[in-house]
Amino acid sequence: MDAATQPWVIRRLEGEVGRLALWLPVALGAGVLLYFAWRFEPPLWWGLAGLVPGALALWVRAARPLLAWGFALLTAVAAGFALTAWHAGRAAPVLELPRGAVQLTGTVVEVDPLPGGLRLTLAGARWAEGMPPAARLIRVRLRGNDPARPEPGDAVSLRALLRPPAPPAYPGAWDFQRAAFFEGLGGSGFALGPLEITAQGGAAPPLSGLRARIEARVMAALPGPDGAIAAALLTGGQSGIPPEAMQAMRDSGLAHLLSVSGLHIAIVMGLVFAVVRGGLALWPGFALRFGTKPWAAVAALVAGGFYMVLTGSQVPMQRSFAMAALVTLALLAGRRALSPRVLAFAALVVLLVQPAALLGPSFQMSFAAVLALIAGFEAARPWLMRGGAPRPLWQRGLLLLAGTVLTSVIAGLATTPFGLHHFGRVQVYGVAANALAVPLTSFLVMPAGMAALLLMPFGAEGAALAVMGWGIAGILAVARWVAAWPGAALAVAPLPGAALAVLAFGICWLCLWRRRWRLLGLVPMALGLAAWGFVQLPAALAASDGRLFAFQVAGEVFLERRPGAARFTGEAWLRGLGDEAATPLPGEGELAAGRIACTPASCLLRDDAGAPAILLLRPPPPPRGQRPAPDFRRGPHPACGTAPVILSPEPVRGDCPGSVVVDRFAVWRDGAHAVWLDPPRVVSDRAWRGDRPWVPPRPTPRGVGQEPLAETE
Repeated sequence: MDAATQPWVIRRLEGEVGRLALWLPVALGAGVLLYFAWRFEPPLWWGLAGLVPGALALWVRAARPLLAWGFALLTAVAAGFALTAWHAGRAAPVLELPRGAVQLTGTVVEVDPLPGGLRLTLAGARWAEGMPPAARLIRVRLRGNDPARPEPGDAVSLRALLRPPAPPAYPGAWDFQRAAFFEGLGGSGFALGPLEITAQGGAAPPLSGLRARIEARVMAALPGPDGAIAAALLTGGQSGIPPEAMQAMRDSGLAHLLSVSGLHIAIVMGLVFAVVRGGLALWPGFALRFGTKPWAAVAALVAGGFYMVLTGSQVPMQRSFAMAALVTLALLAGRRALSPRVLAFAALVVLLVQPAALLGPSFQMSFAAVLALIAGFEAARPWLMRGGAPRPLWQRGLLLLAGTVLTSVIAGLATTPFGLHHFGRVQVYGVAANALAVPLTSFLVMPAGMAALLLMPFGAEGAALAVMGWGIAGILAVARWVAAWPGAALAVAPLPGAALAVLAFGICWLCLWRRRWRLLGLVPMALGLAAWGFVQLPAALAASDGRLFAFQVAGEVFLERRPGAARFTGEAWLRGLGDEAATPLPGEGELAAGRIACTPASCLLRDDAGAPAILLLRPPPPPRGQRPAPDFRRGPHPACGTAPVILSPEPVRGDCPGSVVVDRFAVWRDGAHAVWLDPPRVVSDRAWRGDRPWVPPRPTPRGVGQEPLAETE
């Protein structure tokens, strides 16, 4: 078959032979997503079945290379599926934590500063006599006035109250329990008494002690938010940053500067490369005989690896270091360094080590930004290289300024969909904030921070940290200034996961191909954004602890808070519903043009036609420290049948004909619930997530022995 009679797609693919391998990490990621899409734990052999197309790819690779590429993609999908299932299977099971206060012992592996104290991460924790060490880590927040200053490796004992990782705030929200499962975290808690250090100098993770000492010295030299941010940039821990500073950084679009990522490792490696190469150039005999570039590149790579381990080997750092390693090899071999192949290699490395990281914002936003920047550079490269004569100084200055702004624009556009999905916020003035803050970070903050690290062994880091603090103060001033602009951060409903997957495929299509047909990637990108406009938000939410309820009418959120309601849950609901603030449900009266009618005993939400839809019961809360009086009413509750769905913070005992009941028992068994009106449906968190290793089993009632009061989807 000649070229003229070949199918259109085949002709295009044959013109992109050099880019076909770039799709293997995409297929591997698709397999990871396929594993997490199930509502039950799939068997490992499903993924191992991908060996069949792999064998076919090897068989036909010489005669039919494009067919072999298709089989290789199927194999990569199966490999991603099997790899994730293997990681899940080898993870320790979920811990069953005690419900009351316990005497907790363990070995400190991490010490994180908080605005009001310290947080310890313990390995080998025990809380009962004779129990084996827990196979998962436990995090405990110390009391703010605790004078103890433990270090990694110390054995400690304290009285604490423990709790498992929090479930999703609503069905479909971010799954903290899944994240904790793959991170090896078993639970968290807070101290009820002082910490006792029972032994010192035990084994600890590499560099954890050094990290803790650096944080302590930095925050002692730079008190307040400046020191917390400086410690975050040098060690990777953000726990000590005050909420006000963190919010300003988020609303201004500068939060990425706090996460140690490609920008930071590039600065570190660039500084080391320049210093080592400049230093070797002062040794003419060595420089003329062996050269300076290879040695400087290797030194920069070693420094980057040390910085990655020091800052906790976060996903953006893993991506950056994997790319840096390949770039270094390319420089040593005289090959072009900035290439999509480098990013593809980094994606493969990160997915092999941490496949679950694909679901997190760090992985998605980091790789999307770098992919868009590489594609943008490839598109602009012919224009940038036009003409052999050096450009005038003023043109180079304008190009540098334009490049800085364009870099922020491209990275911002590439990461916005992922930010919408995870955070439900758009930073409108992020380009302006980054144009001011990124140069401060690159030319003042990070060089001063590196100098401080080098001077710390000699106790002479004070001057360098002072300079670093000046730069951070400038960044915070920019963040607060931009965050105060009108409409700096807009709350919008999150982009659905399926729509994000379609949009991400479009981004890959647009950036990975080289020829003009890459513009077809704009179609799935447009479809993904269009799906955002068809998101149907739930009309009501019930928290997993039965202490918080919400109605959502015409884009406005109304909350019913019971004593002890978690503030975090309410904030997560507002993000999920795309609103900035909520209105409390009144003790009595009407809201939302009569759609909500409240009395002291209940609040009724009506549908668009005015018919009763959801009834929220409002029994008086029991006195503090007491349980509600048992309900010995015979027969159905009087509210049964008055609305299709009844929400209640207390148990509604017995059958309830004519209504689906979401009460205290229902949320205790199945987690948070969401209610939609069109079409009518009630979905629990357990039904949404299914039976997976990170989902705790349904709790067993103590002496109740009742079946579920209402079926939920």
